[in-house]
Amino acid sequence: MEKAVDFTRLEKNIIEVIQEEQIKLGYRSELIRLYYPITSLNRFFHTNAAEKEMSELLAEFSKKTVQTLGGVEISNKGERFCIAIPPSGVDYVHEHTNGSEFIASFIETIGKHGCTIDELLQQFHRYSDHVHVERTTHGEFDYLVYFEDGVPDDYRYCITDEGCHLIYHRFTPEDYEDFQL
Repeated sequence: MEKAVDFTRLEKNIIEVIQEEQIKLGYRSELIRLYYPITSLNRFFHTNAAEKEMSELLAEFSKKTVQTLGGVEISNKGERFCIAIPPSGVDYVHEHTNGSEFIASFIETIGKHGCTIDELLQQFHRYSDHVHVERTTHGEFDYLVYFEDGVPDDYRYCITDEGCHLIYHRFTPEDYEDFQL
């Protein structure tokens, strides 16, 4: 008998990305498209699926999350998959989930003109005594910051100082490791 796939991590990630977008841009009842490489999806599902099997898994994911994400539509070009969340799924996230207090304060801080790395790091330290801060030298970004114990989240924040403002990208720990920096 085949083991059932746990879709929880992908659903949680999609919800967190929608929440992040709504904090940045405000809430709108609209279609949102998110793109994932097959390697990330396999990690979320603890599988080693090829393209066809991943399409089948994502079709099952769509059925399992119809109450929350509204019946997502799946497409792909090779090993790059698009998950299109309909307005009803975006509405559900807005109306029925609570976004992270940390990410809200983080986005508010980084969005201020002239925000410094010290001000941004204060936000991390407000939420944990276990913050990893690493000044990087590889040229891709300037700082790697994350919560060592995964609380309040386990994302890797890659922060770049562009002079008058800071920008960031956040990745799952596994996706960050793929960069091999």
